[in-house]
Amino acid sequence: MLDTTNQSDPAPPHDEPRPRQDEPRGCLFALSQPPLMIFLAVIGSLLLMASLHDLLLL
Repeated sequence: MLDTTNQSDPAPPHDEPRPRQDEPRGCLFALSQPPLMIFLAVIGSLLLMASLHDLLLL
C-alpha cells in the first residue's frame, strides 16, 4: 500500500476561537463598583445611627 500523505501539506487549520461575546455580569460585579459601595456605606451608617439613637437616647 502506498503512503499518500505528503509532508509538504500544511496542517489542517484549527477552528479559530470565536471572539468572546459580552457576558451578562452578575450582582458581585455590581457590588464591586466604588460609587455603589460608597452609597451603600452611607445608607448603612445612617441606618446604624438611627438605630443607635432609638436604642440609647429614646
